[in-house]
Amino acid sequence: MRLLERSLNGDFKLVSFNDESLPPYAILSHTWIDDQEVTYKELVEGAGQEKSGYDKIRFCGKQAAADGLQYFWVDTCCIDKSAGVELSTAINSMFRWYQRASKCYVYLTDVVVPEEVTDAKAFPITWAEAFRRSRWFTRGWTLQELLAPPCVEFFSKNGKRLGSRISLEQEIHKITKIATEALRGKSLAEFSIVERTSWASQRTTTLKEDRVYCLLGIFGVFLPLIYGEGEKYATLRLREEIERRLASQETGRPLDLFETGY
Repeated sequence: MRLLERSLNGDFKLVSFNDESLPPYAILSHTWIDDQEVTYKELVEGAGQEKSGYDKIRFCGKQAAADGLQYFWVDTCCIDKSAGVELSTAINSMFRWYQRASKCYVYLTDVVVPEEVTDAKAFPITWAEAFRRSRWFTRGWTLQELLAPPCVEFFSKNGKRLGSRISLEQEIHKITKIATEALRGKSLAEFSIVERTSWASQRTTTLKEDRVYCLLGIFGVFLPLIYGEGEKYATLRLREEIERRLASQETGRPLDLFETGY
């Protein structure tokens, strides 16, 4: 796993760690903007600073430092997506990486708090409607990013803290229909397949197969990625893997609980 290390002068560099030597780190959750995200190649070459996506990296590094964390992770530039094996490994590891993070910062590019508001938490009227409509709540990958980390904090585009998964629990429940027990950290394995599937039924992804792949961590399974197989066959493989896992656990639970959404 590669992490970004922020130097005292504000620059960043990538550092590789194995699972046994991972230091405490923060992790970013966000929605992508076409042609504005800083890639792994650009970061290595010192390019991409003119992109709006670079602001997210600066924000994450600055907030991590404020929380006493030297390292942080951003998916756009910490994964070399040109390497197929690395991308597949990363997607299958993503839930665990978010789960292990000390802090998860949700950066909402479509929520802006007026600069004169110094304490956004005290004046939710200035951002609550934009929060409810945020694109972040409609994307497939952000589902696991909401549920996996032990600590999730929400920030506006201009870096103002809006609250946490706990303090905003009721609002998030209304928006997502996710059980409050799940938001409080209850093991996802204790929720039915139907309920977990329903959490993602209205969410979208850029690639059709990702509507299935983004659920791997939610169901605790691993699959090789086959982009081009289509959503139907990806769903079939996911069902088969869940069935295999359930059979190995000898739970006897039926697998016809998959109903709508896929």
